[in-house]
Amino acid sequence: MNQFMNFRLNQILVTIIFSLFLFTNPVVASSTEGEEFDLNGVIVHHLSDAPVFPLNFGGEKVYEGSAGFDPNNSAIFHDSDHKSYHYVGGLDMHITKRVTMMWIGCLILLLIFIPAASKISKNPMKVNGRFANGVEALVGFIKKDVVDGSMHGHGHAYYHYMLTLFFFILSGNLMGIIPPIGEIFTLFSDAGHHHPLALVWSGITTTGDVSVTVSLAIMTFLLIMGTGFAYQGIKFIPHSVPNGVPLALWPLMWPLEFIVSPLAKCFALTVRLLANMTAGHVIILALIGFIFKFQTYYIVPVAIVGAGAIYVLEIFVAFLQAYIFVLLTSIFVGSVMHRH
Repeated sequence: MNQFMNFRLNQILVTIIFSLFLFTNPVVASSTEGEEFDLNGVIVHHLSDAPVFPLNFGGEKVYEGSAGFDPNNSAIFHDSDHKSYHYVGGLDMHITKRVTMMWIGCLILLLIFIPAASKISKNPMKVNGRFANGVEALVGFIKKDVVDGSMHGHGHAYYHYMLTLFFFILSGNLMGIIPPIGEIFTLFSDAGHHHPLALVWSGITTTGDVSVTVSLAIMTFLLIMGTGFAYQGIKFIPHSVPNGVPLALWPLMWPLEFIVSPLAKCFALTVRLLANMTAGHVIILALIGFIFKFQTYYIVPVAIVGAGAIYVLEIFVAFLQAYIFVLLTSIFVGSVMHRH
């Protein structure tokens, strides 16, 4: 009971910190000067991706004040002299908030798994402590209960991909729960400039972007098609139609089973992960935003406790959605290993 209360208090504390960050948002700051608080603008600001570091090949740098400068450009940067500029033309390779968070997530995974694998490999039969045993138990669960169980015991060749997929999604889900720490430091800075950490840790959820989820779904689609041909050969094309279907229905069933069905499965994977990892953040932003929207002390306890409860739920959802994505991927791939 005490552990539960401490966990709940920690979540409420994180929510309070998050509300401090929300107050430092440019949209909120402008609303405190007599303008009406724009809750929708705050939500869109925190869920939208944006360039962080300039990286442009062959483009021309245009500074503020020149004829070609566009103040509405989505990628405006500031040099060491605090002069605003953006690029025109060339190959746009700007590093965005989500790309930065994905790199950090990959680095964290390396820092976790390399030491754990090193400990386990030295003596697989030894009890190596909670950290290494926890990692080994989670890896074993994905391999045996998820992959092997869905692929009829033929999942050995897919272990590496499925484990990478699970932990990549899990890291992206969990990292999005942590508020932008750099903005908290900015709140207490005397100069008012953004803290350097704010450029690195934006607190954005990488799996809350359709470009990320659809990329993962496309890889699943390619894996489904590749596995079908690998296990069934060229017969995979006609065998996509279940056995026993009348010949008259075959021309109708074949495009549905061979083309539409895999695409529909990948679309479901895309939307499910995207929606679940976006919905919780929208609710938290809305609850905290109510404090600034209504500007009354009476709503503060409701907003803080409600957002804290959603934070607890978000941790569970982060694990659940990573598990579901890998489980469905394993089921879809295992289903094309033989004809139904």
